[in-house]
Order: sequence, then C-alpha cells, then structure tokens
Amino acid sequence: MGKSRKARGAQAAIEAVAETVDGGLAQLIPDRDRARAWTLLIDGAPQSHVDLDDPAYLSFEYQRRLGHVVDLAAPPGKPLQAVHLGGGAFTLARYVAATRPRSTQQVVEGDAPLVQLVRRELPLAPNARIRVRSTDAREGLGKVPDGWADLVVADVFSGARTPAHLTSTEFLDEVRRALRPGGLYAANLADGPPLAHLRGQIATAAARFAELALVADPAVLRGKRFGNAVLVASDHPLPLAELTRRAASDPHPGRVEHGRTLTDFTGGAVPVTDAAAVASPAPPASVFR
Repeated sequence: MGKSRKARGAQAAIEAVAETVDGGLAQLIPDRDRARAWTLLIDGAPQSHVDLDDPAYLSFEYQRRLGHVVDLAAPPGKPLQAVHLGGGAFTLARYVAATRPRSTQQVVEGDAPLVQLVRRELPLAPNARIRVRSTDAREGLGKVPDGWADLVVADVFSGARTPAHLTSTEFLDEVRRALRPGGLYAANLADGPPLAHLRGQIATAAARFAELALVADPAVLRGKRFGNAVLVASDHPLPLAELTRRAASDPHPGRVEHGRTLTDFTGGAVPVTDAAAVASPAPPASVFR
C-alpha cells in the first residue's frame, strides 16, 4: 500500500540540509518514500543513502554489492572486525552493525566537517560499536593492528575521484597487513571507456592477492558507459557461486568476472606503484543528471 497523503506531506515538509565541508557542498536530501531516509550528495554527486529506521536497507547499486561482500565475509550473524576507508554517511558500517550485532568497526574519513555533519544529522546507534577517525584513509589504515580485520572496504572519493595514493601496490600491502588470513578486501572503483583505470586496478590487486572477483553492470564491463565496479580480493578462495547468485538477483543485476576471464580483461595492464599512481578519472557531467 502507498503512503497516505498526510504521511507524504509530513515527509515533504522535512527540509534538506546543506553545509560546506572539505570536499565541497554537502547536501542531505530527504527520501520522499522512506520516513527517516536521506541521500548524501557532495557537489551534486550522490555519495550515500541511509535509512535510519532500517539501516539494513541498501539503496545504491554499488552499496548493495558491497553488502553482498559483507554477507559473505563470515557465517551469517557472526560479528566482524571491519575497517571502512571512506565514511560518507557510514552506510555500510550501519549495515554491518544491523546485520551482525557486536561487530567492531573502524571508519576512516578524512573530511572532518563531513563527519561532524553526519554525526549530528544522522546519528549512529549508541550500541553500534563504530569508531570514526577523521584522517587520511591510508594513514588511518596504517594504525590498524596487523591481522586485525576480517574485512577492509575502500570507498574513498575526493572530487568524485579515488586519490592516487589509494590505487597502488604499496597501498594494498597495507591492506594485506591489516587483514587476517582469509580476510576480504572490497573496493568501489569507478571508471568509463576505455577502462584503463579499472584494468590497472585489477592488475594491481592481482599482484598482491591470490583470489579476485569483479562485480559490475555488464554495460560498464563492456566499456559502454561510466559506472561503478566492486573488486573483491582475498588470499583464500572466494564464495564465487553465492556472490554470482546475489549479484544476478539484484534489482540492477551485476555480472561477476573471475579467473582467466578477469585476467584477460586487464588486457596486459601492469600493476600500479606509488611512483606511477594517478587518481581515478573524473566522471562525465552527464552521469549525475
């Protein structure tokens, strides 16, 4: 059943919030269809969607795919020790806390004014066990104890681009150090034709992890449009069959590439080092229209 006219009117009366943060103009836009849900935009680019009444609800396509990785990181309901590089509105950390109570999490978000805005307007549950550090993602990762994390998620964008120092083999060395044996690394990557950045990131991960998978819209993988792809990596075998099933059954189905097909997809790209690293490409303006 749809909402009553009164309920729709009450939601429409909720005003958006806008503040300048380090990354630009941050806006929290109320969701017209969900009573206490908000979308975070930075300079007009959608970053996160949060439903305070139902933090297990993931709206954005790429966040749903990261949610699948969380679901497969350990047996259902088992608490995780997770590190989130890039905070946004803490969507995925809230999801972990809701689906796996007693999880211990660290969020590293370099934009301190953004952290303050989100904490004030979209407060975390008191029992969430989420610690937020306002520092550079790689610097914050360096403070995570060796072998502490079951899961490391990288979802860092500055001006809609992933910073160069988070794209290299040296960065992934830090990720591996922080992960326990068998832990999972997941990264939200964004690219468009000719997919040079995405191919380079797969080659870089392949130089540091034994097992890889990539989840994306088939149109993105074919270089037909700019979009997101979720890279999953581990030193142990990945739950490929279940990941494939979940990606295929999403409202916006994704394809999972792995093994020889994924190796061939790199097209001979070489691993990226700190010395050669560059930021991911900026999305075309049409992406956010």
